[in-house]
Amino acid sequence: MADLVDRWPAAVGPEIARFAWPARIARDGTVHVSTADSIWAFELGQRAAEIGARLDVARLRFAPGPLPDPPLEEVADAVSPTMDETRLAGELTTAVTHEKLRETVQKAVSFALARGRSSPPF
Repeated sequence: MADLVDRWPAAVGPEIARFAWPARIARDGTVHVSTADSIWAFELGQRAAEIGARLDVARLRFAPGPLPDPPLEEVADAVSPTMDETRLAGELTTAVTHEKLRETVQKAVSFALARGRSSPPF
């Protein structure tokens, strides 16, 4: 299992590895992979033969399940909004009249803007 876990990110790529991770190997040799949700399970199930070939594994089974916490370096690389993104978020949330709600929404919008700047969509 340790060898499989070591090879997993290189076999599937970093984006998929964020949303799917090997959970266990069954007695019959089937590798059970936990995914973030059923959509990931379905999509990766369609690519099971391709991924299995990269890993030299005959059978893969994908199902929603718990994933490991992200590596500390990934958490450390989390983006922070710039002053412009914070200002724009403030402008976008001026219609929210409840002060605490406006602050919360503004913070969420500013981080969403920062995330959009730092990582392209899938």
